[in-house]
Amino acid sequence: MLKLVHLLGVLVCGSQAALQVSISLNKVELSVGESKFFICTAIGEPVRLEWYNPQGERIVPSKRMALHTETSRSRLIIYNAIIEDAGIYRCQATDATGHTEEASVVLEIYQRLTFRDVQSPQEFRHGETAEVVCDVISSPVPVVVWYYQDKEITEEHHSRFQVLANNNLQIQQVTKADEGVYRCEASVEARGEIDFVDIAMVVNVPPVLSVFQQSFNATADYQESVTFTCMTSGSPDPVVTWHRKGQQLEPSEQYIITRLEGGRSMLTIRNIRQGDGGTYTCKATNKAGSQEREIFLKVFVQPHITQLKNVTAVEGSAAMISCVAEGEPLPDISWRRASDGQTFVDGDKSQDGRFEVRGRHGKSVLTISGVRLTDLGRFDCEALSRIGGHQKSMFLDIEYIPKFLTNHTIYYSWEGNPVNISCDVMSNPPATMLWRRERFTISAEGTANTRVHSADGKSVLEVTPMSDRDFGRYNCTARNNIGVRYQEFILAQADVPSNPYSVRLSAVSQRLATVTFMKPDSHGGVPISYYLVQYKEVGSQDWRDVKSHSIQTTVVLTGLEPNTTYEVRVAAVNGKGQGEFSHTETFQTLPIREPSPPAVHGQRGMGKAYRLGLVKQDDGGMPIVEYIVKYKTDKEEQWMTKLVPGANDFAMLQPLQWNTRYEVEITARNVKGLSEPTFYQFFMPQKPDITESLFSGMGLGTVVGLGLGALLLLLVLVDVSCFFLRHCGLLMCITRTLCSKKTATSGKGKEIEEGKAASMDGRYMRLVQGDERVSNDQQEFEKQHNKKQSNPLNSGNMKLPLKEENGKESLKPDTIEIKVHSDNSIHTKPDDSKA
Repeated sequence: MLKLVHLLGVLVCGSQAALQVSISLNKVELSVGESKFFICTAIGEPVRLEWYNPQGERIVPSKRMALHTETSRSRLIIYNAIIEDAGIYRCQATDATGHTEEASVVLEIYQRLTFRDVQSPQEFRHGETAEVVCDVISSPVPVVVWYYQDKEITEEHHSRFQVLANNNLQIQQVTKADEGVYRCEASVEARGEIDFVDIAMVVNVPPVLSVFQQSFNATADYQESVTFTCMTSGSPDPVVTWHRKGQQLEPSEQYIITRLEGGRSMLTIRNIRQGDGGTYTCKATNKAGSQEREIFLKVFVQPHITQLKNVTAVEGSAAMISCVAEGEPLPDISWRRASDGQTFVDGDKSQDGRFEVRGRHGKSVLTISGVRLTDLGRFDCEALSRIGGHQKSMFLDIEYIPKFLTNHTIYYSWEGNPVNISCDVMSNPPATMLWRRERFTISAEGTANTRVHSADGKSVLEVTPMSDRDFGRYNCTARNNIGVRYQEFILAQADVPSNPYSVRLSAVSQRLATVTFMKPDSHGGVPISYYLVQYKEVGSQDWRDVKSHSIQTTVVLTGLEPNTTYEVRVAAVNGKGQGEFSHTETFQTLPIREPSPPAVHGQRGMGKAYRLGLVKQDDGGMPIVEYIVKYKTDKEEQWMTKLVPGANDFAMLQPLQWNTRYEVEITARNVKGLSEPTFYQFFMPQKPDITESLFSGMGLGTVVGLGLGALLLLLVLVDVSCFFLRHCGLLMCITRTLCSKKTATSGKGKEIEEGKAASMDGRYMRLVQGDERVSNDQQEFEKQHNKKQSNPLNSGNMKLPLKEENGKESLKPDTIEIKVHSDNSIHTKPDDSKA
């Protein structure tokens, strides 16, 4: 029989028309980046149309090449063409007998004249070799000519100028006179194509800096001031900044920076104090470079602290902190703990007896007994006398034995599954950490199934158990020069979970069933990944699998057959594997039946129409085919019928009569039969009058807009009346302001609020006009004062905070100094001196 069919097919194909193929275009020129399509048409009865690229490969659709193929027509689209797309494209048609015919089209692609990311302006430094970049491409290669001041640049007339092989313009020993706009012109003679780009070249001259005087003397605490002056030149104009100890100075009450014409910059230091002594740097910077000059300021002051160093103590031991100060008269020394602000003076002793101060002749010693970790931090030493004061800070660092940070010491795994055992330690100084197994040390390189990963305060032992011998106890040892601590970890062998239980079936319908169950008593030491629910028809050997979402203990079975008995069982799965199945439960899906009566809700439609919403209920196991909607007036006997497809969720009843009550009967039908009918009544209101129709047509937005316009006009009339009759109102306020030439800072306009709401129920629509409220506020215009505000620095007994960042290295011995004068003003300075 199959041979006879094949023979008939051959005979039919033999009677078909001869196969012919043609392409809409024979040869096409295309520039890079353009897109083009070709249409291939086949005459006859082709069964397949295929395109082939210049490499002979069959073209498959991609982002740049799209194919739209019909029975005898195929369109090839090439988007954003590139040079590699050039060549011969073939369209091949094949009929039912396997006979092929083809047509071809030649695609030539060229590169347009294109300037690629040419920058303007291009800046160079005076005296260097400048290379003005003009990156232009085309096919064939373009001819590039450079112009300056409308004249072509040639090496014959410009000895320092040369056009390089890459079309860039090179200028030897560029000067400020070479600055200007250069034109790069490119042309392709074969196509008569020409284009140009103008490039501005800027020549920058490094700054030159000079100072009038290089050293100054001053005395502290006598309100003295000193002014430094720098002269600069260069192109572009250099930016002059003043620096001290590597930090740029900003204008303030103490530092006044003045910039004058001619490149002159002045720094004035007011109210000279001890911390102001030292080297100041005047720095001139522009794009071509920078230059700086130093100016030295020597300040004569007293008193100050000469010795205060950071101290490191061991937890539980004693720490002694010494502060030495000099001055005339000899200053009194006090201590302050930065963590809580508590102060200690000579002879003081804390309530717990751990802090005690002893001092004489300009030296004070703070002794801390039984040092605790809470004592770590900054301590301030302050020296005071009749003529002023001085303050410095130090950092107390505490070293302690390693402390373990976690109590998680039991880990689970199984053969072949790697596990990370983490040992977290806090210590100072940092601890050296080792792992041991049965008295043998695990090297840092690890073994065949162990690896050690270390970081600051953390060591992770990665174990891949290969046999029962790899399970057991592992020891983490942390050691520093203060002491050693141990922590033991247990690697236990994990198992698959036990079986879930109490499997229950609920919400069983014709196609769905919900399976619920209780979690297993044991997860095997490894968290459960998901639950596997298997079900099958009774008598079948093929179980079907359904995975739970995460570890939820409820799974919905879908796609069931009606009136069928199923078996179901549940197993838990963790990283080790799948556990045992639960006891098998049996359930039966419901048989197919007629659908339940549909639920309906109504809503008044537009005009003489009524929208009846249909809410699908239980479909009885088969899709609802249609809804049968019958309706009539309460005065008629004959029903009108409307059939609504089962996929619809509403039925539109129209045209209806005004001022009439309707009765509706709705029935749902599936292949099994009809549901019980649902009855519904609604009332069509009276025909709306002209006014209601007018406002309904205008819409809420239009009505609100008209109301706002009328209200605004009314407010303007009231304000004009107040202006002429009572000499008040917004217009009077504006008039007075203009006449008195005062500047108004702000004015608040009038705000208009109008609320309208449209309310609509299932049978009626009403337009409700809300209250109109008008708020009209008037404010007086205030004078605007333009005064320069200054932020004076607070004097008083201020203590400068010392930045603390994770350890003693961030706080050097003499990090902060504070100078207190006899007028109770406090001054600070960093000081690098050490006794």
